[in-house]
Amino acid sequence: MTLDQLIEQLEVLRDGLGGDTLVIVSKDAEGNGFGPLEEAEIAMYAAENDYSGERYPTEEERQAEPNPDDYDPAPDDAVRAVFLWPTN
Repeated sequence: MTLDQLIEQLEVLRDGLGGDTLVIVSKDAEGNGFGPLEEAEIAMYAAENDYSGERYPTEEERQAEPNPDDYDPAPDDAVRAVFLWPTN
């Protein structure tokens, strides 16, 4: 899903429910648990396959750390992505 597709779906939901509706995310694809959405952020995503991959800080984020070399740089094939984090 792209950010534009997500925004389109969220706009439809907001129109039907209102902007103060709680957002809940699934803990896994099977729906084995749910929790409130805590945060959305931009980071780098390197896909390992069609279903999963690794998160890396953006280069700006990495360089802003006191010890940037403590963090692996994103691989060349990583792309900027929106990450949604649950409360737990």
